[in-house]
Parts: sequence; structure tokens; C-alpha cells
Amino acid sequence: MKYAIEVNNLHHCYGKRVIYQDLNFKVPRGKVFGLLGKNGVGKTTLIKILMGFLRPTGGECRILGDNSHALSPATRCKVGLLFEGHLAYEFMSIEGVERFFATFYPKWKRELYYGLTDRLGLPKSHKIANMSEGQRSQVVLGLIMAQQPEVMILDDYTMGLDAGYRRLFLDYLADYLNQGDITVLVTSHIVQDLEKFVHEVIFLERGGQASQMELQDFLQGFRQYLLPKNGSKPPQKSDLLKNVEETSQGTMLYSFADMGKVSEHLTEQGGDNRGLCEIPMSFEDAFIGFTGRY
Repeated sequence: MKYAIEVNNLHHCYGKRVIYQDLNFKVPRGKVFGLLGKNGVGKTTLIKILMGFLRPTGGECRILGDNSHALSPATRCKVGLLFEGHLAYEFMSIEGVERFFATFYPKWKRELYYGLTDRLGLPKSHKIANMSEGQRSQVVLGLIMAQQPEVMILDDYTMGLDAGYRRLFLDYLADYLNQGDITVLVTSHIVQDLEKFVHEVIFLERGGQASQMELQDFLQGFRQYLLPKNGSKPPQKSDLLKNVEETSQGTMLYSFADMGKVSEHLTEQGGDNRGLCEIPMSFEDAFIGFTGRY
């Protein structure tokens, strides 16, 4: 099976509001995909559809070959899901919840679970109800790792994690991915974390558009230019200019085109290209430039 996740001609709306319009993408096995976009573009909705919790208006999704609304028990055992926060059975203890979940997963590896939860410094009899949100997150992440899933879907794994716990989880995830042929679809509001292990990114935009590309192609090809204030009318977004942002320094232009083409485009629009220069970007800068600040 070549693809772990397939989204085919997906359409979904809430009333008159269109979330996706003919959305298509495929996630090959063994790849780590970042699902990115501003709040409200439908990242969590897409995960609900992928897991069969929500039926789309049209189209279909498949996970490991199964239709998302007809996942077999065998396929569900191969999918590790972190969804809308860190949910666990609060009345159970650290040890009790591990014993409970272990019965459902034939490839269960308890040492992965305790490798994370032992870092909490709590007795195994400690109740989940008496934990902080960050501590609960470690329990849930440990449960997912112990499943040894073939597909991991992580909807904002950073929720409740401080910088140290985030780094710990990323280290464990990197070790887990070294086993090979493991697919991850991940969303996060801390995009700089994703740069360390994501192969490809999928940008969801309002109105249902999506752009899929290799992360390195995005980082190397997407560019930021500064056009100093010169009294002329600021340029507008276009096919060549992905985004235009006004700042105190001047106008920031974002494009996959080189500076020569951007300069020529400004001239064709009747603008002034004097002082145009390229500004280096971090991944976070590029993400904000691509999706827009607001």
C-alpha cells in the first residue's frame, strides 16, 4: 500500500460556510506531514472526518486503505490519535490506565509509556485526576507511543506542554520514527518544532484551498521582500504575490518568485520598486507570510 492517508474530492461546509471545496492530497507511508493553517481553516474538522467522527458533505477519506467511515478494528489498532486536547480516564492511576489500554493493542510496548510517564516523578498509583494538564499530556502521549501505531495523527500535541516536556516528546518521537515506515500527520501552533522532523507540509486556507509541498522546497523557495515606504500606492496580492503585509518599515511582499520577477511585477502594476530587498526568514516567519497575520 503506497499511501497511508488519502483525501479525495473532499467537500464540507457548515451551513453556507465552505470549509473544503474539492480538497485532494495523499500522504505516502513513512512520511511526516505537517497540516498547517490559521485557526478556523478546518484542521481539526479534517481530523474528525479522517477518523470517522464527522461525515463530510462530499468526497471521501481513506486510512491504510479503509474508508474513514468504515475503519475495521484491525485498522483502528494501527492508528494512534491525539485529538482536541489530552483526554484520559481521570479515575484511573498511571499504572491502571496503562494496563487498561494494553489489552486493546497487540503490539503494545509498555516501556515506551513508562519512559515518558516516569519522567513525571510520580508514583504509579497517582491518579490522573490529580495531575496538571501538562502531566496528563505526558500520560496520553505515552499511551500513543506504546501502541506502536503505523499512523500517528497528532492534533496540536503541544497543548499543555512546557518547553521541556515538548522537547522530551519530540526526542521520543524522533526515536520512534527511526523504526521506519511510520506515517505522521501533525498540527501544531509552534511551527518551529515541525521543522526538525516534517518531510512535507499541507497548507489549508480559508475557502477550501490547499497547497502541498516538500518542506525544504517551501523553505528554500518562499521569499520575503521589503519594499520601503516611498509614497506610492502599495501593491496588491496577485498570482505572483502570495501575500502583502503593511508594517512600520514598509510593505512586506511574499512570493515564490525571485527578486527580479517581483521587481518587474511591481513596475507592471505601476508601482515604485526602489529599495526592494530580500529579508531572510525563519520557518515561523514563512508560515505567517504564507497564511497571513490575520
